[in-house]
Amino acid sequence: MYRRKQQKQQKQQRSMTLTVAAVVALVPLAAACGSERADDTGSASVGSDGQSITGVRWSIDSVTVDGTTHQAPDAAQVRIDDTGEAVGSTGCNTFSARADVDGGSVRLSDGMFTEKACENTPVDFEKSLGRTLTTGPLTTKHEDKHEGEDEGEKLTLTTADGDTVRLSRPADASLFGTKWTVTTPGHRGRAHLTFDQDARTVSGRLPCNHVNARATVSDGRITLGAPATTRMMCEGSLMDAEKRMLGLFDGPVEYRIDHETLTLTSEDGATVRAVADQ
Repeated sequence: MYRRKQQKQQKQQRSMTLTVAAVVALVPLAAACGSERADDTGSASVGSDGQSITGVRWSIDSVTVDGTTHQAPDAAQVRIDDTGEAVGSTGCNTFSARADVDGGSVRLSDGMFTEKACENTPVDFEKSLGRTLTTGPLTTKHEDKHEGEDEGEKLTLTTADGDTVRLSRPADASLFGTKWTVTTPGHRGRAHLTFDQDARTVSGRLPCNHVNARATVSDGRITLGAPATTRMMCEGSLMDAEKRMLGLFDGPVEYRIDHETLTLTSEDGATVRAVADQ
């Protein structure tokens, strides 16, 4: 009796695991089986109007299917990379797909979708989004920011039947006052930096030790002073990553912010990337 009960429980657990990782049953993904590949050179990363499509974390504003518009939760977003992958979130479930970008057209295929139930994410929105993104080629159209709007450019994806997904690019995160979590390999998400505009300083944590230094910002460059750090010892890989990061200090570095990503580049070409902490 106990053995049969245990086997039944294991079968239920396997079923639940497969449900969470499965291709979403609500979306006709078989209709999105394109055979094209994205251009590895990145030349397909812009639309027909010459503006960027890939490399941007787009906020999903709404999806309109058969004339009915469904507003998206605040956390809904999608990002299409030059590597040919799209990843995103409905505000509840996450999804990923192969992305083929060709001029002003985008095709998403081989989609994978989790199936969690969330109280604040309408099922009709998720169904409509999945259907619209995966029914075939989507034409892209950019709109510039209008006066009085906080967001940057807007992007509309339109199916052959006229259904649409409206996206917007949020304003870039501020260099100052943002906790920038370092994503460069070797840091394991431990390192972070925060720039203080009034005090003209940067402080935070390296892969092992805490750090602070002077930081003067001007014309796309940050002049960092000599770092003052704590003196803890960590395992070798963390200390190696810390040494590379310390190479940015005591001199000028160029910086660039793209939405929520900060890139710091030293004069010798060393690069550190970080993302704005959510």
